[in-house]
Amino acid sequence: MTLSLNNLTFVIVTFKSDHIIHECIESLPKDSNIIIIENSNNLELKKKLEEKYSKINVIVQENSGMGSANNKGIQLCKTDYVFVINPDVKFYENTMQELITLSSRYNDYSILAPISDDTKYPNYKIRNKSIRNNDPDFLNVDSVDGYAMLINKNKFSDNIYFDENFFLYLENDDLCLRKKKENKKIYVAKKAKIHHLGGKSHSSVYEKEIEFSRNWHWMWSKFYFNKKYYGYTKSLFINFPTLITSLVKIIFYFIIQKKFKKKIYTMRFFGLLNSIVGKKSWYRPKI
Repeated sequence: MTLSLNNLTFVIVTFKSDHIIHECIESLPKDSNIIIIENSNNLELKKKLEEKYSKINVIVQENSGMGSANNKGIQLCKTDYVFVINPDVKFYENTMQELITLSSRYNDYSILAPISDDTKYPNYKIRNKSIRNNDPDFLNVDSVDGYAMLINKNKFSDNIYFDENFFLYLENDDLCLRKKKENKKIYVAKKAKIHHLGGKSHSSVYEKEIEFSRNWHWMWSKFYFNKKYYGYTKSLFINFPTLITSLVKIIFYFIIQKKFKKKIYTMRFFGLLNSIVGKKSWYRPKI
């Protein structure tokens, strides 16, 4: 089967995203199949979305994290292709058509991504310098950012997608690295552009708590990722200086009475410490 709008489902994980989700949905092709995993347990949002849009299914639940919520959406999909996107992503008018055209020519990918319209912040990484990228239509890359990734389920015979131990951050890097180790292809379509607002998936009302959560989970995920691929000792060697630096900054900001900065480094310290001692990624924003 090849990529088409009839053989594609968009999966969007929302969390306090009432202010932005409509812009995202309305930028998608008309009558797209959409599954939304509403991670902030908002029944009112489900009602509004399902009344306004056709071919949309909203699953309301407590916050289970990005990886777990995306997995639930993927499992509910009946199509061969799943487009995982964040609610602060907007498509251009020709984005999907460019992806469909490219996919009809090169259908050997496990993951295909559009390209960010912000050239200062590319949504992909090429670590392997031996990769040749001479094709005018696509880049062969090592990984893509998780805010827009098209998954070809035919290349996932094990039906294993995101590692649910990651609550937030690096779950997309982990997925891409696993596929590259299996010698699967990851492409970025040069002509299929998207616009990512960045950090706007949630309302600004909750920004402080979300920022605390980001710092906790970034450090937890960073240690876990390195431990998973390089072993506990090397991960500890990589991250131990950050643990010490965070502790020093906690003391410094306590002395000069900068409460917000102190809290940020407290979250970083304890996120990393929890990962080091083997605790699960348990922290949740107090919203």
